[in-house]
Amino acid sequence: MKILLIASSLLLAVFSNSVLSAEYIYRDLMANTLPSIKCESPEKAIKSATKPYKIKRSVKKFCQTQGYGWGIQKVKDDGKVVCNECTDNASLQICHVEDMIVNCKRLKPGSVGMLPGQG
Repeated sequence: MKILLIASSLLLAVFSNSVLSAEYIYRDLMANTLPSIKCESPEKAIKSATKPYKIKRSVKKFCQTQGYGWGIQKVKDDGKVVCNECTDNASLQICHVEDMIVNCKRLKPGSVGMLPGQG
């Protein structure tokens, strides 16, 4: 009885590994974040442009613009901070991050789940 149980669980383990593979499609994107709304001192403007929350939100939007199912794989390059002077006050600035490179991924169609005609 124990030999039958061990043999059946071994066979199940061998044949179940081939079903769990998934393939992904990867795409690299280069994009810029949006500048902040208000004018700030140069130090605060740079800090505001590089906040982790703002970067994470922007990266997520970059990948989602590719269509349904696209998600973030990793950020390849953080880009550079670019600041512009405000029109009403030259001592204040608005900053944003330019040329961020993001690697996005999505499941390759047909790599997971039921294949057409094989049900």
